[in-house]
Amino acid sequence: MTFTNWKNKAQYFPYNNHQIAYWTAGEGPPLLLIHGFPTASWDWHKMWDDLTANFQVLAPDMIGFGYSAKPKNYTYSITDQARLHEAFMAHLGIKEAHLFVHDYGVSVAQEMLAAFKERGTEGFQILSCSFLNGGLFPELHKARPVQKLLNSSVGFIFNRLLNKNSLRKSFHEIYGDKKPTDQEIDQFYSLVTYNEGKNIFYKLIRYINDRRDNAGRWKNALLEATIPLQFINGPLDPVSGRHLAEYCRELLPDREVIILEGVGHYPHDEAPELVWKAYKAFFDSIEIAKVS
Repeated sequence: MTFTNWKNKAQYFPYNNHQIAYWTAGEGPPLLLIHGFPTASWDWHKMWDDLTANFQVLAPDMIGFGYSAKPKNYTYSITDQARLHEAFMAHLGIKEAHLFVHDYGVSVAQEMLAAFKERGTEGFQILSCSFLNGGLFPELHKARPVQKLLNSSVGFIFNRLLNKNSLRKSFHEIYGDKKPTDQEIDQFYSLVTYNEGKNIFYKLIRYINDRRDNAGRWKNALLEATIPLQFINGPLDPVSGRHLAEYCRELLPDREVIILEGVGHYPHDEAPELVWKAYKAFFDSIEIAKVS
């Protein structure tokens, strides 16, 4: 699918009086994709054909991201984004799904897991979750200088200095051996700037505080989860790379942790075939366990 076709295929649903873009395709078990910061669901496009050939794939752009509304006077939070995804599922009449998540979406999934644990059998049910690189544990998260500046008291001022070159620099620092092309940077930047989205970066980055404030609750949600969990990691990521994967292996010895050598922060963009292979094996193991 081309970048232009992707935008043209967007559908929309209302959330808190704002329009949220989403994409659905495929048949089979429902699979909810949750993207990262600062990009959007387009992040998954290199895996789209494989995923939609096996699942009913559901991919919204969160509020403040991609082709969704980006209101200036809005309190952006991980908790609100989790409720957005639950409202999205309710809009489609889907009561349960598997989750596949990355970066910012990792925290959204943790909030959803915590809420899922607390409410029991009520509401939206999570069947499994596979995590790509992201700040699962704030004590391990190595925020980049640009993130620290945006999250500071002068973040709204620094926000004005961000441009395509600064985005390119940041992405080249967090990718592994395979760097994004100029065309890919153009696409990422157009998603960021759509609907004047660059102006709210300093508000979206507050998710770092949400992670700190919910650290214990979200960590327990992982430790006490009764559903299948998987962790796929690009170890060259300076933010949440090998150090995170090794910590997950220590903290969750019974969970699958896969390290993709040579890969950085965006495994599904850098090595989509390897990520698909790992995820397919994970899902197949779930299906085998159901009948054994």
